[in-house]
Amino acid sequence: MDMIPSFSVDHTKIVPGIFESRVDVVGNDELITTFDIRMKTPNAEPAVAPAAMHTIEHVVATYLRNNDEWKDKLIYWGPMGCLTGFYIIVKGRPAASEMYPIILESFKYMSEYEGEVPGATPENCGNYLMHDLPMAKWEAKKYVDYLEKADKSLIFTYPQTERLKLDDGQNFFDS
Repeated sequence: MDMIPSFSVDHTKIVPGIFESRVDVVGNDELITTFDIRMKTPNAEPAVAPAAMHTIEHVVATYLRNNDEWKDKLIYWGPMGCLTGFYIIVKGRPAASEMYPIILESFKYMSEYEGEVPGATPENCGNYLMHDLPMAKWEAKKYVDYLEKADKSLIFTYPQTERLKLDDGQNFFDS
């Protein structure tokens, strides 16, 4: 099988940030963009605990789907299997730097969230008991602090890595 684009980035060089992962054409030549919302340095620090990740997924998804500017642009928000961040898929092709305000805003909201986790009932969730709001808030606050202090020249572009090449020598992401 062919290697998928998200696995072709050298994960030993990824830092937390907001990265364009891929751009796809759908329908009548409409673009959708997948962003890597990387909260953790892969393989170098502990991943987000599953229950905290699940809570961040619920709260941020609810926030985004109710945000007047982004609710009609949002296609998907969900966790990475490695538990080091999330993927967000949006209509169009905004730059990673253009995603910064909504991602920062969403994680600030998460870090300050009080109350019941949205959709955390047996009727609304397939694993409603696996939530950890205090840890989700802690992880979100840590990510907010990082994004606010980070060198903006580093958090919007994947670090230079050896990416897989296609048989014709083209970069995997440019095909």
